Amino acid sequence: MAIEANNPINMNSMSSSLQRTGQWVFSQDIPTDVVVEVGEANFSLHKFMLVAKSNYIRKLIMESKDSDVTRIDLSDIPGGPEMFEKAAKFCYGVNFEITVQNVAALHCAAEFLQMTDKYCDNNLAGRTQDFLSQVALSSLSGAVVVLKSCEILLPISRDLGIVRRCVDVVGAKACNEAMFPCRTPPNWWTEELCILDVDFFTDVVASMKQRGLKPSSLASAIITYTERSLRDLVRDHSGRGVKFSDPENNDSEERSQQRDLVESIVSLLPSDKGLFPINFLCSLLRCAVFLEASLASKNELEKRISVVLEHVTVDDLLIPSFTYDGERLLDLDSVRRIISTFVEKEKNVGVFNGGDFNKGLFSASLQRVARTVDSYLAEIATYGELTISKFNAIANLVPKSARKSDDDLYRAIDIFLKAHPNLDEIEREKVCSSMDPLKLSYEARLHASQNKRLPVNIVLHALYYDQLKLRSGVEDKEGAVVVLPEAVATRGQVKADASLAKENEALRSELMKMKMYVSDLQKSGGAAGASSSNAPPSNKKSSKSTFFSSVSKKLGKLNPFRHGSKDTSNIDEDLAGVDITKPRRRRFSIS
Repeated sequence: MAIEANNPINMNSMSSSLQRTGQWVFSQDIPTDVVVEVGEANFSLHKFMLVAKSNYIRKLIMESKDSDVTRIDLSDIPGGPEMFEKAAKFCYGVNFEITVQNVAALHCAAEFLQMTDKYCDNNLAGRTQDFLSQVALSSLSGAVVVLKSCEILLPISRDLGIVRRCVDVVGAKACNEAMFPCRTPPNWWTEELCILDVDFFTDVVASMKQRGLKPSSLASAIITYTERSLRDLVRDHSGRGVKFSDPENNDSEERSQQRDLVESIVSLLPSDKGLFPINFLCSLLRCAVFLEASLASKNELEKRISVVLEHVTVDDLLIPSFTYDGERLLDLDSVRRIISTFVEKEKNVGVFNGGDFNKGLFSASLQRVARTVDSYLAEIATYGELTISKFNAIANLVPKSARKSDDDLYRAIDIFLKAHPNLDEIEREKVCSSMDPLKLSYEARLHASQNKRLPVNIVLHALYYDQLKLRSGVEDKEGAVVVLPEAVATRGQVKADASLAKENEALRSELMKMKMYVSDLQKSGGAAGASSSNAPPSNKKSSKSTFFSSVSKKLGKLNPFRHGSKDTSNIDEDLAGVDITKPRRRRFSIS
C-alpha cells in the first residue's frame, strides 16, 4: 500500500484524503521506494518525485549515512499529514485546491520542505505566495481567516512574516471600514475580529492605533470582542439565573484562560476613561473579581468606574456585587474603593476650585452619588452575610453633609434591621449611627417614631425634634408646616398626626413629672442658694412662662443629641438656651 498505519485504530482514523493518496501513487508504473512518516501516518512514495521539488528531502537523502534510504521522518512539518499530502500531490502533478483556510499552513509546509522557486521554477511556495497576495489578503474577511489559521502554525507563521502581513492588512482595512463604512451595519468589521485569539487581536488593535483610528471605534471593537469571547461572563448583566462551576476551582484550564483574557482586554482599554458603557465596565469588573484577576486589572477597572460614578445607576453597582447565580454577595471591597476614589476626587476638585469641602459645599454630582449609594445599600441590606461593619463602611464613605435628606439611608437601615432581627440594642444603635435623624422628612420621622425595630435613642431623636418644631412653629424642610395636633386635622392627616400627638402628650406627661421633681429639689436647696450673698443678681423671667420655657433647661438634659454634632441651625433662635451637651447615658420611658 502507499499509505500505512502503525495500528488498525490509526488506519480507521485517517482522513479519506489520505486514503485516496494510494490511488494516484499506484498510478505510477515504478514501485515506491521510500516511506515518509508524518506523525502516525505513513506515505509510500517515490524518491525521485519528491527530490525534484523538495530541496529539504534531497538533503536528507544525500546526507544520510545509509546509502539506501527507505524511511524519512517528517513529523515536524507544519500542518501535519494533511499539508504533507498536498505537498506530495504537487510533487506528483496532481491538482488540489488552495483556499484561505489552508494557504497559510500550505505555505509554511512548502517553506519547511524548501519547495521554493530558488530550487525549482514555479514551485509550491511561489504558488501559495501568489494566492496570499492576490486572493486571501485582498479582503478583510479573508485576511482575518488566514490570521486565524496561523494560531496553530506558530512560531513558523510569524517567522515567515505571514502574521505580520495579515495584521497589517486587517488593521488597514478595519480602519478604512470604521472611517468610511461600505456595508451595514457600520460596525460589521468588529464582528469579523471576534474569531481571533486574544494575542492576534492585541496585534490588530495596536496596528489600528498606529493608523490613528478614533478611540471610540477602538472601544467598539474591544466591547464586541469581549462580549463574544466572554459571552456567559459579560453579557449576563443581570447577575441572575446563570450557574457556574465552583469558584474555588481556580486552577482549571478554562478559568485560567478566561483570567488571561480579562487581563489582556483590560490592558487594551484606551486611556480615555469615558469611552465605555458603565454596565460593560461593571460586568468586566465582576469577571475580574470572579476569576481572581490581577490586582492591577481590578484597580484599573475600579478607577474607570469611579470617573463616571455620578452616572452609575443602582443596577450598575449591583453587577460586581453579586455572584453569577445571584445568591450571595461577591466582593464589596471593589464597590467601596470605587466610591472612596470618587469622593477623594471630589475633595481635590473642591479645593482646586476654591470650595471648602469640610463646610458642606458639595457638588451636585456628589449629591447624586449619595442617593445612589443609599439606594444601593437598600438593595444589598437583605443579605445575611452583610455585616454591620461593612454596611456602615459603605454608608460612611459619603460625607453626611452631602445628603440633603437621610430618607433613603433610613429606608436602607430599616431594611437591614428587618433582615437581621436578632441584633441587640447596641448593635442596632451601631447600624443607625450613620444616619442623622434631624435630616429625616416629616413623614420619615413619623414612621421612625413608631418603628419598633429602631433603638430607643433614635425614636427619642425624632420625638424631641418634633417637639422643638412644634414649639418654634417653623416650617419643615419639605415645606409642610408642623402645627399643633388640633389644627392638623384640617390638613387631611388626622390619623397619622393623632398618633404623633398621642406620643407627644405622653412625653409631655413624663416631662411634667420631671418638672415637679426638679421643683422639689429647688425648694429643698433654697436656703443654700440664699446664703450666697456675693453672687451677682440674676435676671428673672416672667412667672407666667409657658411650660416649655419653664423646663427648657431640664429638657436640654433630656436632649438625645448626645454627641453635640447634630445640625440644629434650623431651630428657632428662642431655643438657643437649650443645652445640647452630652448627658449621662439614660433611658426614659415615654409610655
